[in-house]
Amino acid sequence: MNTSYTAITPSILEELKAIVGEHNLFTDTERIENYSHDETSKEQFSHMPEVVLTPISTEQISEVMKVADRYTIPVTPRGAGSGLSGGAIPIHGGIVLSVEKMNKVLEIDEANLTVTAEAGIVTNELNEQLKRTGLFFAGYPMSLETCFLGGNIAENAGGGKAVKYGVTGRYVLGMEVVTPQGEVVQLGGKVTKDVSGYDLKQLYIGSEGTLGIITKATIRLLGVPKYASNLLVPFRTAQDAISVVPLIMKQGIIPTSIEFMDKSSLEMSCSYLNESLPLEGVGAMLLIEIDGTDEQQVEHDLIQVGDLCSGHKAMEVYIAEDATTRERIWSIRRNIAEAIKVYSPIQSLEDVVVPIGSIPLVLPCLEQLSGKYNMRIPCYGHAGDGNLHATLVKNPESSMEEWLEMEPRLLSEFYAFIVGELGGKISGEHGIGLKRRSFFKDVTPRPEYQLLCAVKQALDPKNIMNPGKILL
Repeated sequence: MNTSYTAITPSILEELKAIVGEHNLFTDTERIENYSHDETSKEQFSHMPEVVLTPISTEQISEVMKVADRYTIPVTPRGAGSGLSGGAIPIHGGIVLSVEKMNKVLEIDEANLTVTAEAGIVTNELNEQLKRTGLFFAGYPMSLETCFLGGNIAENAGGGKAVKYGVTGRYVLGMEVVTPQGEVVQLGGKVTKDVSGYDLKQLYIGSEGTLGIITKATIRLLGVPKYASNLLVPFRTAQDAISVVPLIMKQGIIPTSIEFMDKSSLEMSCSYLNESLPLEGVGAMLLIEIDGTDEQQVEHDLIQVGDLCSGHKAMEVYIAEDATTRERIWSIRRNIAEAIKVYSPIQSLEDVVVPIGSIPLVLPCLEQLSGKYNMRIPCYGHAGDGNLHATLVKNPESSMEEWLEMEPRLLSEFYAFIVGELGGKISGEHGIGLKRRSFFKDVTPRPEYQLLCAVKQALDPKNIMNPGKILL
């Protein structure tokens, strides 16, 4: 989708400044550099915008989009910049439009079990404000302390609790969207059922900012479970650990989480946090959480899952019942990605998802590719829903040229196996963005890809809304 874009002139800058105000627009190199990248490799993907805007209202965003539409200026929506697919990188320059100043909770409706908030609120802050009500937003991702609600919706983000509670999209009842033409559209509302025409809000959920800018959302809430407990289960091999996951899911118990961590991931995270775990002879661990409103039922389910693991090659089953211990082991899991990045800033964090029964087949493929390309590939992730994060790590002895030549070759093989052999997808929660768009086209059947292009063309005919993401 090739488009000729207009460079931002001094007169256009003045128009934008009149809309958002002088303090919500900046062009100086030092400040806009922070908006040139997300959590993907800066060396590979960063690109400077021409201007960064930080509007404070939907009305301002609407007027900005009208200017962008009139002059054919690319606009890259941005939340916290914590994405892992290059989705917030302004590869065509133009405007980066950050919702960081639109961070208010607008309404907590306990009668209807909903909260309405602006797109720039940090996910953890949203749940903090909900604590007094005994309710919570259950669809939050692992990066809940940094990511924004709008970004969660744009990526349909998931996380460690998605086995039981599902991902962000399950909880979005309504949203306010600004279209590429600057129109403000209200989709959905507070109702839990709605078949009144096409479900347009689902079109925007996971669209990565390519169809419009989400400015507000109404989120369905659940009651906070009263009891929770965790098992930390070590296995001698990663294959032993991952093979237990489908067996757990067949028991009729729905764990809150089943997280998989191979030894390499554990060692890096423990080193990063100056933590320790009993890792001698361990090839991988499962972190399993059970929660609920009945303490005895939680304990019963925990014992049943622990017994199953013990009967299928677990070396030990550790129970973490108190909050301090639970937070300690979850911190190790949450910090794996950051720990790997410290070990090697040049890396590629992948996000494949496969049918649950195919999970054990992923690791042998990774082992084969690791040997073939002489590349370390730590693996961890949300094994309970088939979503694994295999991370390609640049060999310190390899040159950047070698890395840039080997990485796409390895990924091409890996994705072909995941999609072609296992019936999986190349992204479960991080998105396609800039990073995976060429691979996405390669593995997507042509009729499906054409439908996606038709949707984009219909809603954004000038291709100004986060261009260069998802589709080539």
